[in-house]
Amino acid sequence: MKNVTDSFVSLGHWPSAGSFGFNTDILATNPINLSVVLGVLIFFGKGVLSDLLDNRKQRILSTIRNSEELRRGAIEQLERARDRLQKVEMEADEYRMNGYSEIEREKVNLINATSYSLEQFENYKNETLHFEQQRAINQVRQQVFEQALQGALGTLNSCLNSELHFRTISTNIGILGSMEEITD
Repeated sequence: MKNVTDSFVSLGHWPSAGSFGFNTDILATNPINLSVVLGVLIFFGKGVLSDLLDNRKQRILSTIRNSEELRRGAIEQLERARDRLQKVEMEADEYRMNGYSEIEREKVNLINATSYSLEQFENYKNETLHFEQQRAINQVRQQVFEQALQGALGTLNSCLNSELHFRTISTNIGILGSMEEITD
């Protein structure tokens, strides 16, 4: 312990100026050594440190400029993309509206075509009904005519005697003969 206390006591004692030696007193030599090293570093390292800091500053500024250019480019791309999106949305709306218009047009055309077909079917039905009615009327007329003719022949046959029959035939032949002369 005496050595430790001696080292603290000898702080105030400096060796003589003519001698060279190592000072083993840690507390006395460290601040001096550190001051010398720092002074040398500051004197000689000031330019290197300044150059390093300037280079670093230039790289940081260059990175900031590049980032700003990239940001501007990204903003321009975003604006172009927004413009394209707006254009595509307008085209989509136009196609949608045209599609709806086309659908409505096709719907109206289909309704009109169906209505026309229904009218045609109704006309065909009415014509068929009219034709069938006329045919039925003609059949009834023919049956009525046949029955009336048979009734008239039956009445004539029962009422006519042979002399009256001959006179009717000769009158009819006379009428036919005069009609023949008119046509010639």
